[in-house]
Amino acid sequence: MKLATLRTGATTTAARLDGEVYTEIEGFPDLGSLLGQENWQQLAAGAAGPKHQAGTVALATVVPAPSKVLCVGLNYKSHIQEMGRDLPTHPTMFAKFADTLTGPNDAVEAVAEDPELDWEGELVVVIGKTAYKVSEEQAGDYIAGYSVANDISMRGWQFRTKEWLQGKIWAASTPVGPVMVTPDEFDPAAATLRTTVNGEVMQEHSVGDLLFTPTHLVSYLSTILPLRPGDIILTGTPGGVGRARNPQVYLQAGDVVEVTIDGIGTLNTPIVEPVKQPARQPVAGAARQL
Repeated sequence: MKLATLRTGATTTAARLDGEVYTEIEGFPDLGSLLGQENWQQLAAGAAGPKHQAGTVALATVVPAPSKVLCVGLNYKSHIQEMGRDLPTHPTMFAKFADTLTGPNDAVEAVAEDPELDWEGELVVVIGKTAYKVSEEQAGDYIAGYSVANDISMRGWQFRTKEWLQGKIWAASTPVGPVMVTPDEFDPAAATLRTTVNGEVMQEHSVGDLLFTPTHLVSYLSTILPLRPGDIILTGTPGGVGRARNPQVYLQAGDVVEVTIDGIGTLNTPIVEPVKQPARQPVAGAARQL
């Protein structure tokens, strides 16, 4: 199955995609709430709610409010080498927050504070039931499905310190979607990831080249803390990012980034000018600060 979260007016709803038609899964405002049900597969398969032709309804990020967004920083040999690092013996992890997520066709604002805006196309793992200290052999049973992400990174801020977090968690900067595909219809080892900027291919790589596989990551992370239904794992990006190019290439307002994974779909992300925030007004009667 292919499942998504639709925007329907002022609300959202979980939906199943069949061909070019979305069917609402009534009673569930998003895919995360659906995955919280033990029988979510049966509920999704049996849904018969209102239908929408693809292209006539907007898509939200696939899981709008996961309890955790966990990310792998270096997981393809080509990307590790282009960034000048040694191959890791364990996954390099960081985290995001739900505020960083945005829809698969939403615009992302350029950042006035950092001109070094970069792309990172990634496979996403979506958790389907609580996993805690599960083995790699068991881990596949806890994966609800797979999606696509672009870990848009503010490189100037990322490399201000040895820790990457501040360059990875800008608001509404991480599109995820368009759908989640269940494991019976998608094999990561057989898929290709492709990122283009203004139609030019920047990344094209087999997802099967992941150093740490989805099942390894689920097992590894569940050793640390429980993974809950709807949690997502960004599995890392292959070579071809803008920072590693010579000369370096960064995203600017007017650019369009597309990330495609065969069998899942495409993120289409226009980069737009940052919205100017209103100037902060001094508080009346406040003492002058020296």
